[in-house]
Amino acid sequence: MNVESARSRCWVEIDMDVVEANYRSARALCGREVQVIPVLKANAYGLGAAALSRHLYGLGARLFAVAEPGEALEVRQACGGDALVLGMIAPDQMETAVCEGVIATAYDIDQARQLDASAKRVGKKARAHVKLDTGLHRLGFDPDRIDELDAVFELSHIQVEGLFTHLALREDSADAEQIQRFLRTANALRARGRDCGLLHACDSIGMVRHPRWRFDAVRIGAWLYGVTPSRYPNANGECRLPVRFMTRVVQVRSVAKGEYLGYDESHPLEQDRLIATLAAGYADGYPRVNSVGEVCIRGRRAPVAGLLCMDQMTVDVTDIPGVCPGDEVTLLGDGITLEAYSAWTGAHRNEALTRIGRRVPRVYTRGGVVVEVGCGWQWG
Repeated sequence: MNVESARSRCWVEIDMDVVEANYRSARALCGREVQVIPVLKANAYGLGAAALSRHLYGLGARLFAVAEPGEALEVRQACGGDALVLGMIAPDQMETAVCEGVIATAYDIDQARQLDASAKRVGKKARAHVKLDTGLHRLGFDPDRIDELDAVFELSHIQVEGLFTHLALREDSADAEQIQRFLRTANALRARGRDCGLLHACDSIGMVRHPRWRFDAVRIGAWLYGVTPSRYPNANGECRLPVRFMTRVVQVRSVAKGEYLGYDESHPLEQDRLIATLAAGYADGYPRVNSVGEVCIRGRRAPVAGLLCMDQMTVDVTDIPGVCPGDEVTLLGDGITLEAYSAWTGAHRNEALTRIGRRVPRVYTRGGVVVEVGCGWQWG
């Protein structure tokens, strides 16, 4: 797909200079001794895992984190880096994962034994990080069941390369209790002669809130994509949004007072208005709002008008002179912040990014110049 085709309807522009700056700022915050693990799950939060993994590998990242084994294979094939699967690897996926060198998360003894058996069948050792449930109550071993944890190290076809947990981040005192459980368990395993490998507990929020708990590594997802952690001032712009979500005007028409737009049944026009139809809808990732939010056209704001459709949306351009078919429209970026964009719909900021659909091309730039085009449907 060429650039013109990618930008013909609805697309996302990713500024790789900003992604790089976010990665480097995390490394600067953490210092040389702490490894920064980019989290590329959900197609790198919608930005494109293959392209980002290649770029970050070039900056020195060697270990990435994903949610499931298909994502791990994509990253390994794209850049050759290691990929830690933070979630489940199903039994029928384990042999392939072991053969491909994917790093599994071991989160209970039965699952660890299945992984060990799969590795034995293919004649290889499974690589794994052991996950502790210290208080988030999602995945992980009970830290108090030290014998079960120790048994993982006894499995002959598992190589433990790390020990980690995930903070609930509800309040600092609860985070401290989780860290105490984590360290107590790590020390108990070490007392039994076990090498726990890489210790990691902090995500993007934990990285900035709890500098003393960065340990051997931090896992950054949101930070990499410009989602500044809450309660962090970010005064120096250490974390910036690298995304512009764009579309085009398809048609402009006058609509009379009292009429409704699209499928909307709740907002009759209070006066005659000039309405522009845009080539983006909820299938592209824009939330299905009804007369909520704004877009940017010709450097000015236009309110969303009517109920968003699957492939199209309408906005009120009455007060913006000269709007015509083909005009570029910014849905996110160019002054429309991720905070505002997500607040209009009640979506979490990470969710707002990951909603961007598969058919939307990703256009990657450096220094304002397009360097790669990815995803989207091919034409011609």
